[in-house]
Amino acid sequence: MSLNRSEKEAVISEVTGLAAQAQTLVMAEYRGVTVAAMTKLRSEARKQGVSLSVLKNTLARRAVAGSAFEVVSDQMTGPLIYGFSADAVAAARVVADFAKTNDKLVIRGGAYGGKALDVNGVKQLASIPSKEVLLAQLCGLLKSPISRTAVVLGALAAKKGETAAA
Repeated sequence: MSLNRSEKEAVISEVTGLAAQAQTLVMAEYRGVTVAAMTKLRSEARKQGVSLSVLKNTLARRAVAGSAFEVVSDQMTGPLIYGFSADAVAAARVVADFAKTNDKLVIRGGAYGGKALDVNGVKQLASIPSKEVLLAQLCGLLKSPISRTAVVLGALAAKKGETAAA
């Protein structure tokens, strides 16, 4: 079904808004993916805060023109699903995890920080731990020296207590 001019402008403005708020764009070819599988992918994406859209490539090119995602406009060919996320790794993780279980979904590329990513770049971005995991690891690293010092001081105090009792 073809869109009239005002509908096209509405789609372009909506995608431009998504691109303005997003840090990451991931593109994947969805040829052969069943409707049930696509519904599952969209549901998982919604939970992670990722916006998935099937767009006409000409509208997608116009929407990302002038944004950090313009670097991948030459890769926008064929039947693609576009994933935008404000979280740097969420879109890459959702699409890469789904592609592991469904061989019909083929990652084509993406963009992060104004740089184009190839398939391996998207997979590497997907392998980065989430923000919560990274913060927990940082807290563990910061807590480690303090807890070691407390253990040593506790051992010294126990040893001193043994020598005083003897």
